[in-house]
Amino acid sequence: MGEVFVGTCSWAEKSLVKSGEFYPPYVKTAEDRLRYYSERFSTVEVDSTYYAIPSLRTVQLWSLRTPESFTFHIKAYGALTGHGIDPKTLPPDLRDSLSREELRKGRLYIKDRALIEELFKRFRDALRPLKDSGKLGVLVFQYPPWFRYGRRSFDEILRTADLLKGYDLAVEFRQGSWFMYGREREVFEFLRKHNITYITADEPQMGTPDTIPYIPEVTTDIAYLRLHGRNRENWLKQGIETSLRYDYLYSDEELKGFVPDVKRLSKRAKRTFVMFNNCHGASAVKNALRMIELLRTEP
Repeated sequence: MGEVFVGTCSWAEKSLVKSGEFYPPYVKTAEDRLRYYSERFSTVEVDSTYYAIPSLRTVQLWSLRTPESFTFHIKAYGALTGHGIDPKTLPPDLRDSLSREELRKGRLYIKDRALIEELFKRFRDALRPLKDSGKLGVLVFQYPPWFRYGRRSFDEILRTADLLKGYDLAVEFRQGSWFMYGREREVFEFLRKHNITYITADEPQMGTPDTIPYIPEVTTDIAYLRLHGRNRENWLKQGIETSLRYDYLYSDEELKGFVPDVKRLSKRAKRTFVMFNNCHGASAVKNALRMIELLRTEP
């Protein structure tokens, strides 16, 4: 049975900090929060990297402020997964290459292949301190709902894997076409063949192609579960604060329901990560702490 690690998909989400339910009053700085978090959990997924490529100095500080055995998983910058980005989040020299019209856009979808490849390079290079210290886990590529099953999408995943050689790539699908008509068997075989980690996601089931089923599976020596919560009311709602989609506290019975899957996957993987992404208030940390207890006590 491989090792199992439990954590959350943010340690500094603003509603968590504001809640006062995890960090004591004396934990006030970014440094203090990361140290406090890493004393209680062995792993975290970094969400801020979806919004901008971090500076080398920031990543160095992450490494310096955590124990040797700590693992960071990094969510890919939005432009690398086909999401729209705020042009202001691009590195200044690359932003200068954009037209005035592009800069005025609230959301920019980058199609230029050369620019995309340069962003991949900078994203990869920024993570070098974690790579060198042995603290880098998987790079989480959460593809958008319009990233549908098909040959072009398979090819895009392979291009991504090629640009990230030497790093552990993990993919999460957000479109039901990947799991219709028995296609999941083909998808899992493709991921195994190319040594790409499949992310098992739990999310509200809306009965539409915009949601995916919960299918626990492992395709590499890493199993990765990403638990979003089950807030049906807000999951597909537009124009709300992002964290409100994840405003959900799993019940004890729901958490117990995951335990057999975690243990089964851990028999097939060297490392299994159970990551709570219901990051609104203290829900994720509460559920993660309880999951650690359940994995010790549940048969």
